[in-house]
Amino acid sequence: MRDSERVVVTGIGVISSIGIGKDAFWRAALAGTSGISKVTLFDTSSFKRNYGGEIKNFESSKFIEKRKLRFLSRTSQLAIAAATLALKDSKLSLESISGELTGVIIGTTMGERALEDALEAWIVDGIDKVSKGVILQSAMNNISANVGIHFKTYGTNALIPTACAAGNYSIGYGFDLLRKGELKYAIVGGADAFSKIAFAGFQRLYAMAPEKCQPFDKNRKGMMLGEGTGILVLEKLDTALKRKATIYAEICGYGLSCDAFHMTAPKPEGVAKAMENALKEAKISAKEVDYICAHGTGTPSNDKAECIAIKSVFKDNFKKIPVSSLKSMLGHTMGAASAIEAAVCCLAVKNDNIPPTINFETADPECDIDCVPNKPRKTKVNIALNNAFAFGGNNSCVVFKKYN
Repeated sequence: MRDSERVVVTGIGVISSIGIGKDAFWRAALAGTSGISKVTLFDTSSFKRNYGGEIKNFESSKFIEKRKLRFLSRTSQLAIAAATLALKDSKLSLESISGELTGVIIGTTMGERALEDALEAWIVDGIDKVSKGVILQSAMNNISANVGIHFKTYGTNALIPTACAAGNYSIGYGFDLLRKGELKYAIVGGADAFSKIAFAGFQRLYAMAPEKCQPFDKNRKGMMLGEGTGILVLEKLDTALKRKATIYAEICGYGLSCDAFHMTAPKPEGVAKAMENALKEAKISAKEVDYICAHGTGTPSNDKAECIAIKSVFKDNFKKIPVSSLKSMLGHTMGAASAIEAAVCCLAVKNDNIPPTINFETADPECDIDCVPNKPRKTKVNIALNNAFAFGGNNSCVVFKKYN
């Protein structure tokens, strides 16, 4: 394939409960740091569950002028901040990305917080206390639009609302636009701030664990919610080589599938199909895969379904492939999850290192994969798969490859 058709990742920006910025995040991920703590962003005293992956010490004014902050909800602030970090990491100047050749594609589950805040103000204090700007602040597409406005990019601007797989969908869309020649640079990823609605909703599903998330553990008790954002800068290989950019990984392809969804778990057949489609598009065999960054939510049914799918795709080789879940540290960051996990895949490929699945205590015969329990693993990673599944059966998998 010609360099003008190959797409690479040249910038990474992450804001999460275990670290702000690529380097701090990666150190914490390899160390198996837990970002789970008691939630302080809103009152959880009426809930049975009070823990989550809340971002601490995030100062939006370090990234955005104070006079602009009042127009931006927390999700947009997180997305702009992570995009700022990713662009700085890519060594792209603001002048070089402004205009129609740069696109912004962001995924989300819950969208902006403004609507939640407005409804609460209405109920508690009456309609006159609802912000006059709520109609402008609460639209989902504000997230990608605000990023584009901030950086003066006028290329394709899209918000992908495919829930917990939205980050991967956004990466896939950016990959397509670059290969078609419609963009020179793509700012892609996912963002979700903590949501009271999501917090209440997953509690009502009895899907949340009390204090820790234990993916693939026999005694796992459910998921944890988190917040965060992951942003990647994508560009063609020939463009990256001309400007001598750092190349973290090459994106070889992605695969999608859709299946009927039963609340907290996908169908194994749908999950397997997404992985198979991704490998087929990337022209990579199952035997070549060195690492799988799992969806791994920690719910009994989701983890079991993912393990069945992995066994189906990789057959007798499945135990030889390390499979770890970052959600054991961050909780489930909704639309940001697969974008942050894509950053992990890029860093694993670049550094030949795999972060662990923490909180693993008891092996589960139904989840007998190699889940990289509790300690990182230094090993050669040429090819990594990033799995993401969502309500509605929106399954996705992106293939990352070491550049050489």
